[in-house]
Amino acid sequence: MDAKATKLPAHDKFYIGGEWVDPAPGYQTQQVINPSTEEVVATIPLGSAADVDRAVKAARKGFDVWSRSDLKARSEALSAIHAKLAERGDEIAALISREMGMPVHVARLIQAGLPTWMFGTMARIVHEFHWEEEIGNSLIVREPIGVVAAITPWNYPLHQVAAKVAPAIAAGCAIIVKPSEVVPLSAFVLAEIIHSVGLPAGVFNLVTGAGPVVGEALVGHPDVDMVSLTGSTRAGKRIGELAAQTIKRVSLELGGKSANIILDDVGDELQAAVVDGIGKCYLNSGQTCVAFTRMLVPRSRLAEVEAIAKAAAEGAKLGDPFAPGTDLGPMVTAAHRDTVRGYIKKGIEEGAKLVAGGPEPVEGLKGWFVRPTVFSDVKPGMTIEQEEIFGPVLSIIPYDSEDEAIRIANDTIYGLSGGVWGRDRARAERVARRMRTGMVDINGGAFNPEMPFGGYKQSGNGREFGPHGLAEFTELKSMQR
Repeated sequence: MDAKATKLPAHDKFYIGGEWVDPAPGYQTQQVINPSTEEVVATIPLGSAADVDRAVKAARKGFDVWSRSDLKARSEALSAIHAKLAERGDEIAALISREMGMPVHVARLIQAGLPTWMFGTMARIVHEFHWEEEIGNSLIVREPIGVVAAITPWNYPLHQVAAKVAPAIAAGCAIIVKPSEVVPLSAFVLAEIIHSVGLPAGVFNLVTGAGPVVGEALVGHPDVDMVSLTGSTRAGKRIGELAAQTIKRVSLELGGKSANIILDDVGDELQAAVVDGIGKCYLNSGQTCVAFTRMLVPRSRLAEVEAIAKAAAEGAKLGDPFAPGTDLGPMVTAAHRDTVRGYIKKGIEEGAKLVAGGPEPVEGLKGWFVRPTVFSDVKPGMTIEQEEIFGPVLSIIPYDSEDEAIRIANDTIYGLSGGVWGRDRARAERVARRMRTGMVDINGGAFNPEMPFGGYKQSGNGREFGPHGLAEFTELKSMQR
């Protein structure tokens, strides 16, 4: 079967209260566009406050049942979802490649693989988690927080849904998911799977729609106990304002401008350090919140770094996500493509040195592509050094001392992720500890999907993944005896 050409089923209903239901009367629709071909692949309904209210009422009933479930039932449900996601992994990867453009061989590992892993791991963690502890004469217990609203982005559409749904189910919560209306289709697959495993009605609900309508109705609803958002810092600020009116729990995973510090003792590992950094900048065509978009290098080795980065950028193959050998797909929308090109133009205007790429259109390709771009001699404070571009744009920044590198790395509003590369591991760890960021990779450290994922400063609050992510969906109760 040709995954590219497979006709998609209709996506014209919401999943509320254990059933596929029609949207409230008068609803509008939105087309889902393949960013590689600019073709319409599906049409979804845009929900309203009435749809949200119906979903919240269903979730409240679902919570009353699921919050009393035992750990065995929760683990079995998570394991069943894990198994069915694994069965449909190829289908999910192809679907996400069509709706957002990641090369399918990468999507199979990340876009389909990580959500599957998330449910399977949470099925184990639910038994390992410390649900109770004793402090003096107090018994401290963790209880499910209640009805959760999950608002998720388009760049890792199913993974970010799974990072909220799996721990919510494990904690005993009920959840309403509002996926990105730009890339929503994999969330429908998850709803189909959850329906098939027989969770109690209302434990999982799906309502598609625009952020200012469905998202804000969820955040402001008095019967929603927690909001978990992955999105832009601007969206996080708005959600914080609205959620404050009802004093509900808010977990925010927001933007980043991650610095990758290559230390002066890197020696002959410079090639590996730069190539690793380029890969972590360009993953998902740069549409990644933890992307290493700032590479800080010793001034004495700037020319070497430029040459390595130029070769890596120019060697990256753009094109059809289903074609063998494709490294980078398109930007998710035409508007986002134009935004990224605008940042590249701004970098040139502000005097950064263009090493590779540029704002010109990619010749010979239909779709919303941006040329992999490298700037060097980027000065602290330049627009491209401070703002999250969310595209394949690397800024190389020279430094003259370790203290200066750390100061530059920390001098943004963000603090999500970062990297350090150096021969002396103890020194690299000392530098990592001085970085004001929630995560740091040392010498190319691999992604760990059980680590607490989240950031400092305006990169958000709260953590996802693993036992720390599960704890976010619980409340503490102290019983004195």
